[in-house]
Amino acid sequence: MNAFLRTRLEALLPEAGWLSEETADNIDRLACSKLWVVDPIDGTRDYIRGRSGWAISIALVEHGQPVIGVLDAPARGEVWRAGVGQGATLNGVAIHAGNRTLFSGARVPTDALPKIDSDLVIVEKPNSIALRIAMVAADRADLVATLRWGHEWDIAAAVLIAREAGASVTDALGQSLAFNTPSAQAFGVLATAPGIHEAAVSRLSERAKTISSI
Repeated sequence: MNAFLRTRLEALLPEAGWLSEETADNIDRLACSKLWVVDPIDGTRDYIRGRSGWAISIALVEHGQPVIGVLDAPARGEVWRAGVGQGATLNGVAIHAGNRTLFSGARVPTDALPKIDSDLVIVEKPNSIALRIAMVAADRADLVATLRWGHEWDIAAAVLIAREAGASVTDALGQSLAFNTPSAQAFGVLATAPGIHEAAVSRLSERAKTISSI
């Protein structure tokens, strides 16, 4: 799959660099104004177990930000798309993040919640972090947060889809995300309905600061 995607995408934009989970990183990408950021299978555990919570994630990053994002989740019959300034769609239908303003009761795709977050509500959790972020974009969830270092290919496409759907998306510390960085990593991701993002940063800030400093 990785080789197939690279052949097709590089034919579309020969000048674009390449960053993929399944390709050895090449520092030459940092000199490219455009970069394909690809995860051929995001949510590998679900894929291996025959579950539906995985997706193919493709983003085109330009000058450090995603401008095209596609998530193809064939086991779910779902294709998510976004273009910068063009909105986001699921199977061709426009999607929008929710309008929740009360943090308590926010829907979170997770397996379990710590006691401190017992006021939140658990919903279905696909293994793919990209699909979990897309859930916020489609108002299937209100909050997705990871408090660990992660790779750009995990989130690039989904970040644009969420942004274009009106969600608020930052790193775990509430800072802006950048792509095509030397490490190709970010400290977590925080995607929320816009009305609760500030409260989410406040709730998670001390935990995020502690973990990021380890």
